[in-house]
Amino acid sequence: MTTTLPLEPIETASRDELAALQLERLKWSLNHAYENSPVYRRKFDEAGVHPSELKTLADLARFPFTTKKDLRDSYPFGMFAVPQEQISRIHASSGTTGKPTVVGYTAKDIDTWANLVARSVRASGARRGDKVHISYGYGLFTGGLGAHYGAERAGLTVIPFGGGQTEKQVQLIQDFRPDVIMVTPSYMLAIADEMERQGIDPASTSLRIGIFGAEPWTNDMRSAIEKRMGIKAVDIYGLSEVMGPGVASECAETQDGPTIWEDHFYPEIIDPETGEVLPDGEFGELVFTSLTKEALPIVRYRTRDLTRLLPGTARTMRRMEKITGRSDDMLIIRGVNVFPTQIEELLLKQPALAPHYQIVLTKEGPMDVMTLNCEPCPETSPDYGALDAAAKALAYDIKALIGVTAKINVLDVNGIERSVGKARRVVDKRPK
Repeated sequence: MTTTLPLEPIETASRDELAALQLERLKWSLNHAYENSPVYRRKFDEAGVHPSELKTLADLARFPFTTKKDLRDSYPFGMFAVPQEQISRIHASSGTTGKPTVVGYTAKDIDTWANLVARSVRASGARRGDKVHISYGYGLFTGGLGAHYGAERAGLTVIPFGGGQTEKQVQLIQDFRPDVIMVTPSYMLAIADEMERQGIDPASTSLRIGIFGAEPWTNDMRSAIEKRMGIKAVDIYGLSEVMGPGVASECAETQDGPTIWEDHFYPEIIDPETGEVLPDGEFGELVFTSLTKEALPIVRYRTRDLTRLLPGTARTMRRMEKITGRSDDMLIIRGVNVFPTQIEELLLKQPALAPHYQIVLTKEGPMDVMTLNCEPCPETSPDYGALDAAAKALAYDIKALIGVTAKINVLDVNGIERSVGKARRVVDKRPK
């Protein structure tokens, strides 16, 4: 027998109560960062601000932004704000040349994370005693373990499958009869394709709820998944620098954009060009400040995600509109963050290939496909053996170091269109 999970009091507290808690926690977080992280002490000093100057939530706008570059420049542990012996776990994003962004968690951070993913799972409509099939990747990626610990905390029975082996995924969904699946939306469609290939109606399975994240997806895709799978599809949002999955999550009652768990993360929307804070309802770049993180406090982190803040509906806390784009050139391919510069770094390691390239993104069914068009160095052409070896080595490096599969297409010399000014490095042909 399944049991409905009750709301936490903070989820329905008044905005005044929530703001008072945010201010108290924000003061602690800024002081913790300044006193214990040399990176933040330097950044605050250079900006001429001190945590004692924060008197209201609006005063946060006086403090400097944090970017991904700050984490990369302090690789691996330079931004941590607790001694190494207090770090319980380390996660990291994909990165080339051995420089991913590294995040750490104390035991209390992991406990907070589990509680927030549990809150997200409950908001999706899952109930204690449900079985959840987790198809997010495990390992350094925050998705699998974040979902795993949160679902267990919510009282669900976890089936920790991970990614890949689609035929086996279908078999276990049929045999174990889970109620919930946590997966990227594109891979959910791939699983549905495999079900149909096996003669199974995707809508006939035991699944009742899909909790989808790690990549942007539209309301049209939501409708397609719900109709095809016969489930309720909800959006979960997170990023490793801020915590991982569970920073925000949609509520099943409304399905109107992820509710931000504002008791742990203070959101702002800024103008991507000027950095000016914009009022709620205005479209801009999402910025987060952590309110309770110990190992890696994060102050005004620029997510580069473009959205707007909206009033709460199912909960007191504000919602964010579905992510519609980014203020930088990062690509999301099958749930993996990819920068064109990462591809360029690996390409330049292949002396047989010229430094001219273009990334072409398409869809094969529900799955993203990345094709890398490149050229031979004039002195290498037409040594087809050397070019074939270089293409295979490049494909291997992209898969091993970035985490996505790429089709390498070596064109003729001068086969890549030359541009005056900025090169057109990415051609995204995926349906919007």
